[in-house]
Amino acid sequence: MKWVEEIGEGSFADRLLESHNEERRRVGVPELRWSPKLAAQARDYAQKLSKGRSLVHASRAERGGAGENLWHGRAGFYSAEEMIEGMVDEKRHFKRGNFPQVSTTGQWADVGHYTQVIWRETTEVGCAVVPGGGNDWLVCRYWPAGNVYGRPVL
Repeated sequence: MKWVEEIGEGSFADRLLESHNEERRRVGVPELRWSPKLAAQARDYAQKLSKGRSLVHASRAERGGAGENLWHGRAGFYSAEEMIEGMVDEKRHFKRGNFPQVSTTGQWADVGHYTQVIWRETTEVGCAVVPGGGNDWLVCRYWPAGNVYGRPVL
């Protein structure tokens, strides 16, 4: 699997983008565009995560203000669709509202991946997957960032 692929019919990158956009269409927000720049930044950070073997978000400064979703799972086991589905599954706890009052559990972290995927004001995404330590490490970066306090998700 390439770390960063150009978007193209059937590519891993295209499938990641389509998985995002499928959910965005479902909730009625505009589709995302693929950003090679964000994908390259995601690749660099995924490489770092794969070496450290830990899911720790980059600082806002490291991300240049971009939003970020992280995921990892057994190497070669998960499809692009299943990786994003892991984020979208959080919708079971989602309630419409202004961030951070968007979770039926009372904890925004229970829906934070999902809210970034569907954040209305986000227009671009770039993702990369890097293998390491028996896992695949997925990083998706979003512009502009979602999960902004006091702002509506949808």
